Amino acid sequence: MLSVNSLRIVGSSRAVLHPSWLTTNRVLVSKAVTCTAYSMSTSLHRRGTWHSNMNFRALRKERELFYFTNQSASPRNCCTSQIKLNCWNCKHLLDKRPAFFCVSCKAVQPPVEGTSYFKIMDCDYTFTLDTQKLQKTYLQLQRSLHPDNFSQKSVKEQEYSESQSALINKAYNTLLKPLSRGLYMLELEGMNIEEGTDSGADSNFLMKLMEINEALDEAESPEEAIMIGRDIKEKLADLTVHIDAALRKGELQAAKAILVQMKYYANIEEKVKEKLPEFL
Repeated sequence: MLSVNSLRIVGSSRAVLHPSWLTTNRVLVSKAVTCTAYSMSTSLHRRGTWHSNMNFRALRKERELFYFTNQSASPRNCCTSQIKLNCWNCKHLLDKRPAFFCVSCKAVQPPVEGTSYFKIMDCDYTFTLDTQKLQKTYLQLQRSLHPDNFSQKSVKEQEYSESQSALINKAYNTLLKPLSRGLYMLELEGMNIEEGTDSGADSNFLMKLMEINEALDEAESPEEAIMIGRDIKEKLADLTVHIDAALRKGELQAAKAILVQMKYYANIEEKVKEKLPEFL
């Protein structure tokens, strides 16, 4: 039986003729492993070298470990990890992914389309990522890639540094907060929460939100507003735990439903911040 770590993306004719296919195939982490194995099956079956007794159940059991310890399990990371790139300036092979600079000529490199924010920020593909490490990585990357550092370089390097800096900002801001991080993880798996819709929120939950909003509107002192804000923070912390548990199990629909609730509570939290200055 092939272990998860021994699986590799097989260069089918479709991938060779259409490289963009590799960057647009979004699947669940566990499905990424299964689909990779399936691609191998399709490719090797014609030669009669594929064994029909492949133990997919064992692969699914390894999914959780794969999810937390192997960054290449990310759908985005799987799509780019096997593509060989060369420096645009000296043509030296870029071994690192992502490569911000060429180790040979030190030229800044352009962003690679399809690279996940987790990979860019050197974070584990997990909902409960280390935000302190994220912030440290962000500061290090911005110090080295800030456009001001390349004002005397070629126009191409100036453009690449601007693109890299903007991408790093976006990746950092997306991964920093639990809500945007969770929504991004669902997006990687091909799931989106539509704006301006209830997205399946039940009527009891919506009624509860209405009552909280009314209480906030009628708050007559900063203490009342602060109390509501404190309750909302507790709700968000509790939802964070439940989202993490759902993602650990690969239960994307459950994670999506909880993220919908988190969006509503996050909106109320913002309203509390807007309300407090009214009492000054």
